[in-house]
Amino acid sequence: MTNTKQPIGMMDSGIGGLTVANAVFRLLPNEDYIYFADAGHIPYGNKTVEQIQQYCLAITDFFLKKNCKAIVVACNTATAAALPLLRKTYPEIPFIGMEPAVKPAVSHTRTHTIGVLATTGTISSKRYKSLTRKYANDIRVLQNPCTGLVPMIEAGKKNDPDVRALLQRVLSPMLEKNADTFVLGCTHYPFVRSVIERLVPKEATIIDPAPAIARQVRKILGESGKLTTNQNSQKQFFTTGNKKAMEWGLSEIMESAISEIIEIELLI
Repeated sequence: MTNTKQPIGMMDSGIGGLTVANAVFRLLPNEDYIYFADAGHIPYGNKTVEQIQQYCLAITDFFLKKNCKAIVVACNTATAAALPLLRKTYPEIPFIGMEPAVKPAVSHTRTHTIGVLATTGTISSKRYKSLTRKYANDIRVLQNPCTGLVPMIEAGKKNDPDVRALLQRVLSPMLEKNADTFVLGCTHYPFVRSVIERLVPKEATIIDPAPAIARQVRKILGESGKLTTNQNSQKQFFTTGNKKAMEWGLSEIMESAISEIIEIELLI
């Protein structure tokens, strides 16, 4: 019988997945969590599919040793590259992945033009191309990999002029082509949502898929009887990089202090 107090594992290449984790924390405040940031290999966006699969398999092994009852792949690039393999390799574990919110963007746009901000790995993936074919056949989809943005966010440069300049270069061509709905297709990008909001018209729609992912986690655990009814949530944070990035990311989203972040080596 499953112990419903088993933790939920959450993985990303860095601190971006914290934006998803925060949505899950808010919706399921009684659960225990283990967050793993593979910052030693960031960014995933320029890695091969095979490399990302290796990283994700190793992180999953780490989670299973910690007795996790479900795993959230809180990274669009990792989801696109590794989710089918993870589900095939560990059929007994529920995996919840990310995908760019193309479908809701299509339903929101009034100009029939949407902008997708995502990494190269996501934009070039079969998963993303399938989504756009399925839901955006009659919609103009403008996309940009926002090259360089993830390292800036990892460095805590949310309000740096270089971040604004990069986003200006990304968004201006989209706005010129009448885009009115923008998809945050990388979990890092909600950290700079406030910058994006200042660069697009007030009536523009910005879509962050994190709340929908949190609802999916609740649905899957509820259907399998794995939601905990206990109190006193415990959260653990691990990183294969420097913990300073994690400290900054947590300070941006968490209401209470985190006692410890553990630096760890990922064994592949």
